[in-house]
Amino acid sequence: MGEGPGFAGIGHNGGPSLEAGFGFRKLAWTKARHALLPSLPLEVVRLRVARAKRLGLPYQTYATIRATSGHDIVAFLFSGNALDLRPGAVALDAAVAQRLADLAGQADRVAAIYAPTDPASIEAAHPGLFAAVGRAPGFTASWRETRDGLRALLAARRLPRDGVVLVSATEIERGWTGAAGLAGSIDRATFFAPPTVA
Repeated sequence: MGEGPGFAGIGHNGGPSLEAGFGFRKLAWTKARHALLPSLPLEVVRLRVARAKRLGLPYQTYATIRATSGHDIVAFLFSGNALDLRPGAVALDAAVAQRLADLAGQADRVAAIYAPTDPASIEAAHPGLFAAVGRAPGFTASWRETRDGLRALLAARRLPRDGVVLVSATEIERGWTGAAGLAGSIDRATFFAPPTVA
């Protein structure tokens, strides 16, 4: 049951079948897919590649966020876990601090820190590194509490939510993106990965 022409079974990628007429279907399918992709002038692509490099992001990651949100990245929101801050700790790893410092003039840096660490102590330990530091939503916070808390943190700096990208370390934190209406989310491992040599 479920066999025959046109049937896409489990694991089928939706591409053209290999039955008679394969060549034409492949051509039509390829043209249809290309029509869905935005066609950007070469100079715009070059500018965006340069912007991704200045932000220290893989181009594909940057381009996906930009295409999804429709806006450039103006700030990053870091969870305490993404910064690898243990409870009560205020010192950042040297490589993490340098990666954040490298964003100066490119994008604002905002941090949402878990209790019991005092956000003010993070700002005091790293003067000028963050545009704002606030309290992260607790793990038992409701969707509304999460939304309101994160939006208030960004509003204090007048940052547009659709220009802010979350850097997270857990699945729960990734949920902040939808709750607060952020531009997107990047995993900690991707954001803090050593730069690749071209």
